[in-house]
Amino acid sequence: MSIDHLGHLGHPTTRPATAPSAGAVHGRWRQAVARPIAFACDAHARYQCALFRIGLSGLVLAFLLREWPHRRVLYGDRSPWALDLAARLVAENHAFTVLTWSAGRWWFECVYHGAILVAALLMLGWRTRATSVLFLIAVLSLQNRNPLIGDGGDNVIGVMAIYLAFTQCGTVWSLDARRARRNRRAGRVDRAGFVMWQILGVALLWVSDGFQGTAWAAVLWAAWVCQGLWYAARRWSRGAWSRELLDAAATMLHNCAMLVIAAQICLIYATAGWYKIQGTRWQDGSGLHYALHLDYFSPWPGLGSLLASHMLLIVLLSYGTVVMQVAFPFVLGYRRLKTALLAVMILEHAGIAVLLGLPFLSAAMVVCDAVFLPTALLRPSRRSGSRPKR
Repeated sequence: MSIDHLGHLGHPTTRPATAPSAGAVHGRWRQAVARPIAFACDAHARYQCALFRIGLSGLVLAFLLREWPHRRVLYGDRSPWALDLAARLVAENHAFTVLTWSAGRWWFECVYHGAILVAALLMLGWRTRATSVLFLIAVLSLQNRNPLIGDGGDNVIGVMAIYLAFTQCGTVWSLDARRARRNRRAGRVDRAGFVMWQILGVALLWVSDGFQGTAWAAVLWAAWVCQGLWYAARRWSRGAWSRELLDAAATMLHNCAMLVIAAQICLIYATAGWYKIQGTRWQDGSGLHYALHLDYFSPWPGLGSLLASHMLLIVLLSYGTVVMQVAFPFVLGYRRLKTALLAVMILEHAGIAVLLGLPFLSAAMVVCDAVFLPTALLRPSRRSGSRPKR
């Protein structure tokens, strides 16, 4: 064997690097495009949405039951805000309410008790696709019948009820999820949903003459038609592409609605914080002191006076409130700091409910804060008892 041959064995020649093929580049682009599509088609914040549904509907149910003895004075025929005034205001601001359709007491009683029933069914998670829309109608109808009632929490609930109707709020912690699991195991087809869809279509056709304009009628008819298309694709479609397309569209709509809910909550806190910064009372740390001495917001005057007597504590709480509200949107990216801030915000809302007598506003904001709770805290653990081998 020659010396040149031994040198060839010891130092093998290296081949020049070849450029990636067109197929490999195309595959990378497909993966880069498929990842965000898969992320958008996957339902996110399901447990947060279920908790939001339970809290929002439970809060409305508690309010309606609490005010049941005074329902006619608040929203009915005995209200100081007469029906003609409500109808005139609705015609001017284009708000939505069904209570102006008839002056009869029977219509008001049907709407009020129907709102109680719908809130209870939505809290339990029964037919959430339909009850969420009916819940929206009930909330807006009562709110726009007498806009002079409320402590600010009614505005939050009215806005959030609109967003809730576009979410998949019944996938977990609901009777819908329980029924879906049973039907899947038994191989049954849910025909009761189709019957309910037909009944709601007849009811919507019956009340279509009461809509002022076509905007809200178009929205409700569009929701009814989309639900019918979804059921038809589930029941009679031969291929799976139509069902997958509708499910993906509904999932993306759910994700967008949850994103809008989160943005709305951040906007509420940021607006409140920046408005406080502009006020001289909050700049010198005495804003909370004056708030505790308002007669209209003093359910416990002795407790408020006791807290207001400690000026150092008042200054710290005033500055702390402004800092937390302004910093809330920026802290959401830090998991541990976000959880601690949410706990502090819940305590703050509890203090507002007790000291200032705003229970429903505080409860509504606590329900909204629950949207940002970590999934690990809400989702039940599925860890197995056996440890993996090392």
